[in-house]
This record gives sequence, C-alpha cells and structure tokens, in this order.
Amino acid sequence: MISKWKTYMIVLIGFLAITAGFYVNPVAKLEAVPTEEETPIIEKINQAPIQPIIKREGNVVSIEMTAQVTDVEISEGIMYNAWTFNGTVPGPVLHVKEGDIIHFTLKNMDPNLAHSMDFHAVHAAPSKKFVDIMPLEEGTFEYPADNPGVFMYHCGSAPVLAHIANGMYGMIIVEPKNGYPTDAEIDREYTIVQSEWYAENDMDAFMNEEPEYVVFNGNDYTLKDHPLLAKVGDKVRLYVNNVGPNEVSSFHVVGTLFDRVYIDGNPKNTLYGIQTVLLPASGGAVVELTVAEEGDYPIVTHQFNHATKGAVGILRVTSDGLDNGEATMGH
Repeated sequence: MISKWKTYMIVLIGFLAITAGFYVNPVAKLEAVPTEEETPIIEKINQAPIQPIIKREGNVVSIEMTAQVTDVEISEGIMYNAWTFNGTVPGPVLHVKEGDIIHFTLKNMDPNLAHSMDFHAVHAAPSKKFVDIMPLEEGTFEYPADNPGVFMYHCGSAPVLAHIANGMYGMIIVEPKNGYPTDAEIDREYTIVQSEWYAENDMDAFMNEEPEYVVFNGNDYTLKDHPLLAKVGDKVRLYVNNVGPNEVSSFHVVGTLFDRVYIDGNPKNTLYGIQTVLLPASGGAVVELTVAEEGDYPIVTHQFNHATKGAVGILRVTSDGLDNGEATMGH
C-alpha cells in the first residue's frame, strides 16, 4: 500500500514540475502565416493632373514635374489607371534649345512605387542622374541639352517595361541652335506621340501579348474627333515620336508625301520625298508636308493592324484653315 502511495506522489510531483515549467518557460507563440487571401491589396488612387512648372533664366531651363497615378481615357468610355507624368498620357511636351542646361526636379506623388526620369535627349550617367525617386520624395538633376531633335522621355525604374506600358512617357523637343533650314516656310506645327495600351498593369500582357490599342497622343479618338487643321497650300511640320514600348511605327500621311524628314529631328539627318517613315520604339522624326487640296488627310501607321486598333488621326485642310464641322474621314 505504501509503495502505491509513493508511486502516486512521484507522479503528482512530476506533473506539478511540468506544469510549473510551462509558466516559467512558456512555449513560443507561433505567428500565423498569412494566406494568399490575406495579402494586402493596394487600393487604386486617382490623383488630379498637375501643370508642370517651367522657368527659363538665360540658358538654364528649370523643369519641375510629378510622377503620379491618374485615371485616363484611352478609348471612349474605357478608363485606365495609369502611371503618369503630371497626370496625362503622354506627359507634357517639353521644349528647350540646343545648348540649354536642364535643371530638372521630379516629385514622386505615388505613395507606393519608386519612379525616375530617363531623358533620351541628354548625355548623363544613368546610375547617377536617372536614379529612382522613392515614394513621396523628390530629386533634382542637371543635364546639358547639346543635341537637337525630337526625343522620348520615360520612367527608367525597373521593370522599365511596366513603367512605360502603364503610361510614363512623353516628348522633349530640343530646338536646333540655328533652327531648321525650312523654318520660314512652316505655317503650322503639331506633335504626335504613338504608343500602345495592353491589359491594365499586366506584366504578362506587356511581355507576351499583342496591344489592345495602338494610339496617337494617348487615345484612339481625339485626333479623329478634333482633327489637326491647315489651309490649302500650307506647309505643315509634325514632330513625331514612337514611344512603343514594343512596336515599331510606319508613319504615313495619306494623300501626300513628306517634302523633308529630319530623322530624330536632327537637321543633319535630312531625307527628301519620303512616303513613309519607319520609327523604332523610342524613335523620332520631324516631318514636313505640303497640302495642295481641301479635304481630310488620314494620319496613320501603315501597319494597318495597329491603325485598326486606333492609330489614326486626321489632318483637315480647308480654304480658310478652320474646321468645317463635317464628320471626319474614316480609315
């Protein structure tokens, strides 16, 4: 009987020792592993467009721009939550002169992602002057604009494809120091940026799929609903840039030829009597044409699968250079 009580006492003492151990050294609490459903989702934001601030003092041009997320209309009734410069796609057209110094500030208003600026118009070390600006921060850089032409600018943050395909691009024109030889002959000038839209913020689509829209100046309707205007006999200059990110442009104006073409906008790169200008992704040109008769002149990429997806505009020529209000020609 005594041995049984001894056994019970030993078991009880052992149990109490173990229980005390739990209080003195509790088992570490295991953290719950978040499931895919619990992964935080970044809510879409829509920041109102902001005008760039541009000031000139002598040959120093100060440019202040924003990186921001803004809804843009890419086709009638079709909105895209775009990554932008200053809330528009393309971003603002920038004008400087050969020999200027660009004093550039980028304010990153995007609370979620780093952005940057890559100017094709300048010579600069990308690892020093095209660097990422963190969310809600800003950076300032200086570059000389020594080469005349029409150039692309874009966000250069990785992955670059995502930033360009989501809308972060625009045109910068560096006017030649001595102008173009035909400056005195030009009656009207316009800017056209060709680009592509894919499934929204879909990296797989950016890499592997065909664009859903190919457009001029950000959407597939503005240059048809509001045609560029000229009057009979005008010489028209177009500053053209194909920003891609993936496709080439076969730039063509139906019903005329280009009297002169300055490849990349450099007056040293002059061609004459050209029907179609091939622009690689990021390639630019200044094209000049004379309109001899009244009517609508479609502006297209002659890769007509892309024209059918939206890359069509209209140059309307009338006797007085004003819009006659008629429905524009389809193409």
